[in-house]
Amino acid sequence: MESTQPQLISTSELAPVNGHSATPFSQQTVVLTKQAYIELKWEAHYWRAQHARLVEREAALKAQVEALEATVRDLNQRLYGTKSEQSSGADGTSSPKPATPRNRGQQPGSQGHGRSDRSALPVVAEVHDLSEAAKHCPACGEAFAPFPGTEESSIIEVQVQAHIRRIQRPRYQQTCQCPQVPGIVTAPPAPRVIPKSPLGVSVWTRVLLDTYLYGRPTHRLCEELRHHGLHLSQGTLTDGLQRIAVLFEPVMLALYERQMSEKLFHGDETRWEVFEEVEGKTGHRWYLWVMHSASVVFYRMAPGRGADVPKAHCAKLRKDLVDVVLVCDRYSAYKCLAKDCDDLILAYCWVHVRRDFLKAARSWPELESWMFAWVDDIRELYRLHAARLEVWEETLPLDQQPAAFAERQRDLETQLSQMQAHCEAHLQEPDLHLAKQKVLSSLHNHWDGLTVFVERPEVAMDNNTAERILRNPVVGRKNYYGSGSVWSAHLAARMFSVLQTILLWGLNPHHWLSAFLQACAESGGQSPADLSSFLPWQMTPERREELVRPVPVTWPPFARHVQEREEPEAADTS
Repeated sequence: MESTQPQLISTSELAPVNGHSATPFSQQTVVLTKQAYIELKWEAHYWRAQHARLVEREAALKAQVEALEATVRDLNQRLYGTKSEQSSGADGTSSPKPATPRNRGQQPGSQGHGRSDRSALPVVAEVHDLSEAAKHCPACGEAFAPFPGTEESSIIEVQVQAHIRRIQRPRYQQTCQCPQVPGIVTAPPAPRVIPKSPLGVSVWTRVLLDTYLYGRPTHRLCEELRHHGLHLSQGTLTDGLQRIAVLFEPVMLALYERQMSEKLFHGDETRWEVFEEVEGKTGHRWYLWVMHSASVVFYRMAPGRGADVPKAHCAKLRKDLVDVVLVCDRYSAYKCLAKDCDDLILAYCWVHVRRDFLKAARSWPELESWMFAWVDDIRELYRLHAARLEVWEETLPLDQQPAAFAERQRDLETQLSQMQAHCEAHLQEPDLHLAKQKVLSSLHNHWDGLTVFVERPEVAMDNNTAERILRNPVVGRKNYYGSGSVWSAHLAARMFSVLQTILLWGLNPHHWLSAFLQACAESGGQSPADLSSFLPWQMTPERREELVRPVPVTWPPFARHVQEREEPEAADTS
């Protein structure tokens, strides 16, 4: 087979070869055909292009490796690192611990809160007297004379006692012949939350508070009650909760109507497991949404995380309200909500922006100092905002605030202007690092929402309010893993709404819930028709002051016996 390689003929083969007239190798002339020349040029261009592609591919792979390593560092930090986002040093690193660390608790010299007020606790008197032998002199046997007064001391005790209320209704027989009177007359039956149920108001109050305020599973409550002598099955409580759930529907409607008349909201959502198969839904992941306003905390359970949930919640927002503000994170569902509501303003969270820089600093150690410079700027922003609020008069418009407020307002606006200018300047850099571009682009795109608080001091800089109000349900989710059915998931949302709203107004949840369930029992197992004595914004100041205190103590049987033994005359007359 003949070779297809181009035949190269060097003219140096014809040149004389001697030490003085030989042509240098680099200057020798090569003669080749036109076809061979074209093939060599084509191959040269081809391999140059291949080399350029490989160089580009290598750079892309290096960038990909760096990004993956950054992700690994971030995941390692989340899994094994500290959870705190605080940084003590100016460069973002933690400051070394002092030689003499600060002790926990109240510090010496600080102002205390005084003695705790325990006036609401009942007092059960106990007389610890000397024995008959100890009342006499051990030497001569003469009896000691009584001395005026007693030595008193107090010990606080908490004793849980399950007992049965034995309701006895004396019967009276008719002696007349009047047809309007039945033959046997008795007092009306004792009111019950659930008709014919042996469990009283205190039991259901305990169950609801234990589950939805203190985050304890029903199984553990049953175990505790069993140790107190009360055997209750989990199925009994589950059936009772399903029947009680309807009692809170009117309260939820009142909470919703109240919230739809307000103008400042904090919104957030978290996952919630519902272990029931629902047609058309894959998996058990639901979501618990919360809207926190000035007077109402409203939770809503939904099977998804789409924009339809906040849209449905805000559908009945009063039409006469303008400049309604929703403080939230940068989740797209809230952005879709703002597009449908022209009067709704989204105020984004600076804590989430700070987390962007902290995450980038953990993922890219070589950019740590650059990222923490922005963290320091955000810290300064918080400081200036807090200083401004110290002299802010809530009742005055922004242009009528005192001079001290105006000065601090200018400092805040200057800080924001500098941060915005630095952001824009960095984004114009042609070789800006990908991590820098990512965090700064997000900052630039959300700048308008991040600066809502400047002209509206009542708007918070972050969404911590909503995140904190979700902490109680999250603790419950960790303990009992969510809900076992759809109805129990909606009951959880109702009870979270009621209890957290009660706490928002400073009321005692145990007292409020006991009073509400007692009113339901007196209404024949239905929600009372008049809710004004249970809605904090409608109840009288005297009623509100009453519900702030603990539930009035009713003497349990063992205490009544003690009282009868100590005060027999008073017991007989009562």
